Amino acid sequence: MTTAVPVEAGRMHREMTEALPQLALGLDEWTRRMMRWHFSPETGSPFWLDQRDGLGFDPLAEVGGFADLRRFGVFDKERLRRARVRDLLPRGFADRPFRIFETGGTSGAPCRIVNVTRLENDVAMYAAMLRVRGVAGGDIIAMTPSGPHAYGHFVEGLADSWRGAVAAIDFDPRWVKARIGAGGTAEEYLDHLVAQTLSLLARREATLLFTTTKLLLVLAAALDEPLASYGIRAVCTGGTSGTAEEERFLKEEYLGDVQWIDTYGNTLVGHALQADPLTADAVRAHHLPPPHGVLRVARADDWTADVEYGERGTVVTTTLLEDLFVPNLIERDSALRTAPHPWFPWDGVAGVRPAPTAQTGRLIEGVY
Repeated sequence: MTTAVPVEAGRMHREMTEALPQLALGLDEWTRRMMRWHFSPETGSPFWLDQRDGLGFDPLAEVGGFADLRRFGVFDKERLRRARVRDLLPRGFADRPFRIFETGGTSGAPCRIVNVTRLENDVAMYAAMLRVRGVAGGDIIAMTPSGPHAYGHFVEGLADSWRGAVAAIDFDPRWVKARIGAGGTAEEYLDHLVAQTLSLLARREATLLFTTTKLLLVLAAALDEPLASYGIRAVCTGGTSGTAEEERFLKEEYLGDVQWIDTYGNTLVGHALQADPLTADAVRAHHLPPPHGVLRVARADDWTADVEYGERGTVVTTTLLEDLFVPNLIERDSALRTAPHPWFPWDGVAGVRPAPTAQTGRLIEGVY
């Protein structure tokens, strides 16, 4: 079975930065740039410009670096749910084409965001990571959400970056969520997703498979042959978490020589990339490249205070994109805080799992 890919320290970050030069900028410098972009009348969005006077401070004059973003307080996603899409578009992008992406709506009505440059930035970063791992290029099977969901559009953009083809399935996660909410089960819909994917795998034309960990487990049980026999060199997962036992099963009894490349993230924060463990007993961590976004692991009783390395806490994210500014969003996940990795020289998260909601005490996890 293939284990960690031998990549010398620094190469991953170096090649990602060559593909996306903004990654070389310091976090404080980029934060100041984003304050000027989002809160200047010439370039900012109506969404943020309309809130500027009520903030109690001047983000242009009083935010000198990333730490000062705590002055914004905790971000309420309800504001994104209520916002008009046109109000989310920065005036600096008024002459640029844009698309609307939506979250899955697991914890309420979907949030909508606009995409102008965010997708191409994610593609540049991820494609560089795949090149370092030796699996970039070729055609893709996308067992991913489609329609308004960013994941499917991201996979298409990735294939476009190397002139690859994407064979996609019909996948509407909201339909199955509604069915489960009405007292039904997901089994028939999972069968529908797997049947579509099996048909594409049988053609033996793709080298990459994109899906989620939960769906990969279901697909594994339905295959008559190892995944590598279909021509797949790497499977890329994202979105949902998996237990240690599920990960062991996939790696040791199913994937074989197929690389498994996982990400943690969502529509709002983007892709935190997997760093292969340096030792057999190390945890598998995920790292979100600054300055476009930052993952913190905070104390459950104080979102402004980070836990120590190795301790579990609440995931807090900040998104700093020209397309989207979301400071201090408390996620529904808990995680372990991990130290920087030779591939990714910034803190990471590991052992991600959904945390009980304060209102109901129930665990809520997205389908993908």
